[in-house]
This record gives sequence, C-alpha cells and structure tokens, in this order.
Amino acid sequence: MAQVRAGSLAIEYEVFGRPEHPVILLVADLGSQLISWRTEFCELLAGHGYRVIRFDNRDSGLTATLVPLGTAYRLADLADDAVALLDALRIPAAHLVGVSMGGMIVQQLAIDHPTRVRSLCSLLSHPGDRVNGEPRPDVAAAFVARPASTREQVIGNGVHFHQLVGSPDHPADPEELIDRVGESYDRAYRPDGSLRQLFAVRSSPDRTEGLRRVGVPTLVVHGDADPLIEPSGGKATAAAVPDAELWLIPGVGHELPRALWPELAARIARNAERSRKFPVTDGFTRTAD
Repeated sequence: MAQVRAGSLAIEYEVFGRPEHPVILLVADLGSQLISWRTEFCELLAGHGYRVIRFDNRDSGLTATLVPLGTAYRLADLADDAVALLDALRIPAAHLVGVSMGGMIVQQLAIDHPTRVRSLCSLLSHPGDRVNGEPRPDVAAAFVARPASTREQVIGNGVHFHQLVGSPDHPADPEELIDRVGESYDRAYRPDGSLRQLFAVRSSPDRTEGLRRVGVPTLVVHGDADPLIEPSGGKATAAAVPDAELWLIPGVGHELPRALWPELAARIARNAERSRKFPVTDGFTRTAD
C-alpha cells in the first residue's frame, strides 16, 4: 500500500494490475476501509485487463487529514477527495465502482466531475431522495447504536449486524466474518469518522435529477433481500440514469457474497467495455464511434 497527498488529505491506496491498463477506482462503504474490497476481488477485476485502485475514504482507515478541516462535510466533498486522488496519480478519467455510501459518492462524482468518469457502477446504493432505499427500522437502530469500546465488542457488534443485513441465500462463514471484522479493527478503528460520514450521507441533497444527465455506461447492482438499503434504492438509481442496466440479485442482502465475485467482476468489466463504443465527450452525452 502507498499514500499520496491529495488536496487536504494523505490518502492511503493500493493498486492491482498493470500500469498501462485503464483504471477502475473502487470506493468503499460508510465506515469501511480499502480492505473491504477484498484482495481476491481486486485481482479478479485486474484479470479482466484493468488497473484497480482501492483507497481509504476521508475519516476511514489510514487516510489522514493534513490541515485542519471542519468536522461537517457532504458526499460532494468525498467525491472531490476521489478526484484529488486521481489528480495526484495523474489519471485523467476512471471507471468508477462504489458500494453503499461508495455508490453515492461515485454517483455524485459523475454528476460533479463528468469528464473524469468513463463508466459507473453503483452497488447496494440509492439516489438520496429520502423515499427509496430507506432501511428497515430494526436495522436502522442497530446501524446507529452507540459504538463499541473494545475489540471483542466491535467484533460482536459486527457479527450481529451482519446477521441482520446478510444474504439469506449466501450465509457467511462465521470464522471468516470474525477474522474480517477483527482485521478492520486492528488496522484502524475510527467510530467518530463513521458518524461524520453518516452525517455526510444524510445531509447531502437528492441526486436524482443530476443522475438523469449522466451519459456514461452505468451498471446498478442490488440484492433483493437488502434490509439496510432496500431494493427500491437500486431500482430508483437505475431508473434515473439513462440506459442503466439493473442487476437485481435474488437472495442477497447488504453485501457482495464471495460466490458472486466472478460474475460481478465480469459484469463490471463488461460495463466498462461499453465505454469504448460510447466514449465520453462532454461527460453528459455519448457519441458512437
């Protein structure tokens, strides 16, 4: 892993694949770190002929603030952080893939910085209209519960939360889940940052109208059993973006099960390939070769 100064941040990132290949930028979920994009999945994407970059968002993982910043920010600021990373790495445009809050960030990035986007994948997310994709009440209560103070409590809470939001048709391996939560805690536990990210999500405006102007190939993925961001969120996102493809996965909750990684990677790569036929011009329109 490496770190680069990008605007007011020192952003921690990691790269997979060959430097001459087109870039896929992976944007993580609320409170999640770059390691939430598992190495095996990144390698699958790289195997399709892409240079894959995963990174820690502001207030998560090992990304550090270099100068004093206000505690309040919005999704647009997190999108600007991703653009600053692309600038620092001298990448003019990338294929964007974001999950949950990361999906909201890549949506906002496509709206605010259209010329930096080659294709868009929004996973387990919503357009922020306060109607679609709202959480089930019991899941919402667990999501905003008081942060744990010990490693054991964090692991216990993480396992419990996954039991609420996981996939009925793809149950997680308990030992793997415990290891994954423990790995995240050991790398960086930043509950205050998660609260600020949650505020960014809840204080950001509806993206629906902006998404209607997005002109890059777009894939929307959602589980039909997602109780944290209900499937209406994915459907509304796909309905907003012109010609978006919606993959609604039976029996999947608020996660990307390992068994589906090969197909998911193939679909992301196929969506990215569509951008060769429809290259970005002004970011909001497409011109066929």
